[in-house]
Amino acid sequence: MPAYHSSFLEPQQVVGNTAILPFKTQFRGPAPLQASQDTDIIDEALYYFKANVFFRTYEIKSEADRLLIYITLYVTECLKRLQRCSSKNQAQNEMYTLAISRFDIPGDYGFPLNSVYGKPASQQDADFLRGYLTQLRQEVGLRVCDKVYGEDGKPSKWWLCFAKKKFMDKSLSGPGQ
Repeated sequence: MPAYHSSFLEPQQVVGNTAILPFKTQFRGPAPLQASQDTDIIDEALYYFKANVFFRTYEIKSEADRLLIYITLYVTECLKRLQRCSSKNQAQNEMYTLAISRFDIPGDYGFPLNSVYGKPASQQDADFLRGYLTQLRQEVGLRVCDKVYGEDGKPSKWWLCFAKKKFMDKSLSGPGQ
């Protein structure tokens, strides 16, 4: 069975070889505004997460797939952190801290998938990508909290059980973190 791919095949902007797609957000940043209130790339990544996380290989069919891969890897990092949280409020604070902490972007030495991602062409593009990914990480963290803690405020074991899975045998955090 093949992995699920992104349905967003026409990005308006590409930095390196990663699509810059609009998404619904309440955080400020450089992301393009979402024209309609339909599903966005974050909804798509969360919907396909439980199926895609089991794949060791992933065929990239578009630039949007690279963004889908990044979000999937980031959701795994979020779930690792959420295992330690006992309340939704504590989890939201932890997700915000994780989102704004220093992280590597494609082209940086510590980025785990440099063979798949292209380096931004200029420093301006690199700064834009870092800002975009920070905004994306903030929104993903918020939505993952909503999925994991749901209506009752208790953590869902059906989400947290995926914290130990490694999509494509990769992790955004370095060894020992």
